[in-house]
Amino acid sequence: MKKLFFSFVFMLLPLLAMAQQSVPAFKFAYFSYDKVLHAMADYATATRSYNDLKAKYDAETKRSVEDFNSRYEDFLDVQRKLEPSILRKRQAELEELMDRNIAFRKESERLLKKAEEDIYAPVHAKLNNAVRQMGKESGYAFILNADNNSVPFVNTAMGEDVTEALIAALK
Repeated sequence: MKKLFFSFVFMLLPLLAMAQQSVPAFKFAYFSYDKVLHAMADYATATRSYNDLKAKYDAETKRSVEDFNSRYEDFLDVQRKLEPSILRKRQAELEELMDRNIAFRKESERLLKKAEEDIYAPVHAKLNNAVRQMGKESGYAFILNADNNSVPFVNTAMGEDVTEALIAALK
């Protein structure tokens, strides 16, 4: 029985050798997403747009704070001279103004976060498309993002760093 089994295995060895030769070599690549992203001209344009929008919101927030501070200082100067009903009215006005400023600050943070996502979305899409295209053209099984220590070891004999190639392709 053992002789039959071994003879069967020896007969299959040439078939296994041919099957292994027909399997394509396994290729993968890796790159630094952040390095490629920051090298893109579109990223610089998007960053300028975002910074301009943020500066507008910051200027409005600063104006609101200065307006509140000015009114509060004026209130402090005259509060001892005011009648109790007028004093309560002015305090209520200041509280309402402060609440509106807080609400504006929260809303501006939400709007800035949404704007940041919208502004950078086309840049990320362009980079992701370039990675997909490079993967298809070069026959990679997959391309890894090596940022943030997500891939602590890469055997460079088996994988290829395509960071510089992607930077060149996206310029």
